[in-house]
Amino acid sequence: MSQLNSHLDNIPSTPGKFKLEKSQPYIHRLRFHTSLSKLTLWSSFFLVFILFYYVLSSPSPSLPSRRSLNDSWGGPSWEKRVTRSAQRRSSHGLTVLVTGAAGFVGTHVSIALKRRGDGVLGLDNFNHYYEPRLKRDRQKLLERNGVFVVEGDINDSSLLKKLFDVVAFSHIMHLAAQAGVRYAMQNPGSYVHSNIAGFVNILEVCKSVNPQPAIVWASSSSVYGLNSKVPFSEKDRTDQPASLYAATKKAGEEIAHTYNHIYGLSITGLRFFTVYGPWGRPDMAYFFFTKDILKGKPITIFEAPDGGSVARDFTYIDDVVKGCVAALDTAKKSTGSGGKKKGPAQLRIFNLGNTSPVPVSELVNILEKLLKVKAKRKVLPMPRNGDVKFTHANISLAHKELRYKPGTDLETGLKKFVRWYLGYYPGSGKKSSW
Repeated sequence: MSQLNSHLDNIPSTPGKFKLEKSQPYIHRLRFHTSLSKLTLWSSFFLVFILFYYVLSSPSPSLPSRRSLNDSWGGPSWEKRVTRSAQRRSSHGLTVLVTGAAGFVGTHVSIALKRRGDGVLGLDNFNHYYEPRLKRDRQKLLERNGVFVVEGDINDSSLLKKLFDVVAFSHIMHLAAQAGVRYAMQNPGSYVHSNIAGFVNILEVCKSVNPQPAIVWASSSSVYGLNSKVPFSEKDRTDQPASLYAATKKAGEEIAHTYNHIYGLSITGLRFFTVYGPWGRPDMAYFFFTKDILKGKPITIFEAPDGGSVARDFTYIDDVVKGCVAALDTAKKSTGSGGKKKGPAQLRIFNLGNTSPVPVSELVNILEKLLKVKAKRKVLPMPRNGDVKFTHANISLAHKELRYKPGTDLETGLKKFVRWYLGYYPGSGKKSSW
């Protein structure tokens, strides 16, 4: 606990067309009135919902089911903690349910909201996708800041309904998701279970409560997939996902449109671009590069098929938090009641990036400088595992509507991350090899 206390200072203070093969004679009799891009999109959804059926029929093999949630929630004492955490300090404040609260972005957003006086309640299932200790330490950090995290799953309708019975949430910050591009090749079911089924469950509960909350949720820059037009704009096509993870996030955007159209839910999607910083995710390159460089292990740097550099639009966590909070503040009220739409509702999507893509090789250069250790580099061709060559955000819409203006360059952000990392993992430092 003393270790955790020493790092509170590191917490942010601010809040292509589808090409058909040549037709055989009998195919010429068919008439296609649907555009080819729609055919591609619906084919993708067909695949996704086949996987959805798979998830419902069999448990996830790699992320074991949690114990019965009835064992961990309910009762007067539990309700008192829920109510106290969700209490606003001002009559103009928000009352926000943050799903995935013990995650990287969820922790930072929850603290930022709580510090400015909003009521915040967290929800997280604490799965084992990466080291549980990090999530539990984030939970302790949240508790120190007055945020109670309910241990439960977004697929548990009974729990969600109970939370709404206890608290009238004005907003939902939906950040719970199965993350990671490459892991989808090992455990595809977990992505559909969380990113599609879980999201639908959230929307189902929200559509029926009165008043309906406004919803802000995490999509991903991965939806741009094989799009080669840069920088990526919200108006660009997103019907060519390069990974199952991207396909589930794209499916989420279409599902959000459906619930907005039918039930009047106010929904804002945020496409995050490679978020990094203190308390980050160990599966991200900047994190495990740091770990392996300090241990003297070789790190793999991928190059594009054409021999070019792989680059990412690295976005510091404080900048992303500001975008999330601004999305909540500008979200209009939902227009439905009792599951019925009363009028048109707000539907938005924004890029939250840094607008300055940096080659991964340059990321390693900066880490070498900050760690004072020379990396053992191994350069290999980029595998066909769902990763893309580059990401680059056009943030003009977010700047106009949210006043979003990222202000942290990669070296400055990595310096803060390295300081946190060396404090959180004592003894991880290595004598300089320069």
